[in-house]
Formats: sequence, structure tokens, C-alpha cells
Amino acid sequence: MSESLQHVVGQRLRAHRQRLGLSQEKLADQLGYHRTYLGSVERGERNLTLASLEQLAERLGVDPLDLLRP
Repeated sequence: MSESLQHVVGQRLRAHRQRLGLSQEKLADQLGYHRTYLGSVERGERNLTLASLEQLAERLGVDPLDLLRP
């Protein structure tokens, strides 16, 4: 069984965030999100809107599709 898209996005988001050396708290601050919200996104517990996905990708310097690909 394949992973849910929410989990794939969360894993990719975490990998890109860590690659940039950002803590969850620092990235959440920069985006105007609460740290616990960002943590729940990374764990695949939240459904993101396309606008949120675009905002995260822009801040991470990646194409939004990079967050969707396993």
C-alpha cells in the first residue's frame, strides 16, 4: 500500500527544511505559522491547501511539485 499524499508532503517538507538548516520553529516563524501546526504538517496529519503548499515551497526554494513527489 502506498503512503498518503499528506505523509509524502510532510516527509519532503521536513527533508527540505533540514537541508536548509531550519528548525520547525524558525520556519514556522518565517511563514507566520504556529510551530505545532508545521509539526503536524510534517507528520502528515494536516491537509494543506494549494496556497499553503505554494507558500511552503517558495520559502524552501523548491518547485511545489518537489513536495508532492515521493
